[in-house]
Amino acid sequence: MVKAANSPGDDPGPPPRTRILVVGGGYVGMYTALGLQRKLRAGEAEVTVVTPEPYMTYQPFLPEAAAGAISPRHVVIPLRRVLDRCRIVIGEAQRIDHAKRTATVTTLATTEEGTGGIEIEYDELVLAPGSVSRTLPVPGLADYGIGFKTVEEAIGLRNHVIEQMDIASSTRDPAIRDAALTFVFVGGGFAGVEALGELEDMARYAARYYHNVKPEDMKWVLVEASDRILPEVGPEMGVYTVRELRSRNIDVRLETRLESCENRVAVLSDGSRFPTRTIVWTAGVKPHPILAASDLPKNERGRLTCTSFLTVEGVEHAWAAGDAAAVPDITADTGAEGPARECAPNAQHAVRQARQLADNLVAALRDEALTEYAHKYVGSVASLGLHKGVALLYGRKLKGYPAWFMHRAYHLSRVPTFNRKMRVLAEWTLAGLFKREIVSLGSLEHPRAEFELAAGGGPRNQPPKPDPDPPRDKQG
Repeated sequence: MVKAANSPGDDPGPPPRTRILVVGGGYVGMYTALGLQRKLRAGEAEVTVVTPEPYMTYQPFLPEAAAGAISPRHVVIPLRRVLDRCRIVIGEAQRIDHAKRTATVTTLATTEEGTGGIEIEYDELVLAPGSVSRTLPVPGLADYGIGFKTVEEAIGLRNHVIEQMDIASSTRDPAIRDAALTFVFVGGGFAGVEALGELEDMARYAARYYHNVKPEDMKWVLVEASDRILPEVGPEMGVYTVRELRSRNIDVRLETRLESCENRVAVLSDGSRFPTRTIVWTAGVKPHPILAASDLPKNERGRLTCTSFLTVEGVEHAWAAGDAAAVPDITADTGAEGPARECAPNAQHAVRQARQLADNLVAALRDEALTEYAHKYVGSVASLGLHKGVALLYGRKLKGYPAWFMHRAYHLSRVPTFNRKMRVLAEWTLAGLFKREIVSLGSLEHPRAEFELAAGGGPRNQPPKPDPDPPRDKQG
């Protein structure tokens, strides 16, 4: 007996939806997922985003957040609100087995349950975990170093700087005072120079409210291993930046390395010693550890080997962009025999790569042609404090107020969502009408300390006690 063609037994039902897994919620992760949810048809695919934080941090605004020019909550973009048609999983990807199309993820729930990681199956993988701080085996760095890659670190550093000024204002010990007012920044890239410039500007302003702390009492030191800073803005603007910082009594040490910071004494390769309670480490980044825990091909620097179509080379159904990916720069001028250049791991490329990646992934699902990623680098902008900056845009050099204005205008145009643009613009406008905030909220790092003390047990997580007085500089 032959069944009718429209018999329920023969109805295959709707085809299964393609499962897309996006690992990472930073620039590439958020913009890729945002592009996918806008372009995918209803029921065409389901998108899952695995990210350790429920927000994307707009890192170019971290220095201004540290200086108090922008509220911390306006530096981050809530993923659940922006990616309302995606499934958001707050957790860490521990391992990726692309041969089996599975990712092992640990979440807050798995930690509480003690069951280990969960496996998430996928059909298409977008690997965009970003990067982590690159540290060196410097003695004492793990004990006393402060990073500057997250909004928590930026706000913690702001609180720390103001607390050091409070310590210097109240202590009677000259050694403690000098160490409290000495701030050492390691790394002459965007993060280090902008953080130093903004915080020095903020501390200089705050000093007017201390009866016994003056701007000239503070010592700011920038340590850079190469022979110039801010290489992205060109040699000429790099020289100008050094001159600008030194005019503010900032000690810029080029071709110098941090050898040790044990016992809260920064020892440099040129023999200088600085007793200090503040060592900010911004000396570069390295690929996220999840790349090493995957079976995907990587280059000699640990980044994923990718094609100009933003696919992982030699592997099907795997995509990558941003800091994690070594994407060839097809716009670069290279000789016939020269090696292909790679796109720089910066936000300018990451945002554009993410949009192209989303377009190509949708095209692949629909068996359409893919498009190569091509973007010629237009330049860079950097802030050196309020009304001070440097820029190199389309070959044109800017410095001072025009560069600072371009820095703000460019990043205001790039920060995601209209909501955040308006909030940041409103804060900048109000900051021009009212005085700066100089309050430290260091107690936020130990919010239960006062209650635990009142309950009779004493704070359980007290901050570490300061070391004995650091040895004085015997070389001076």
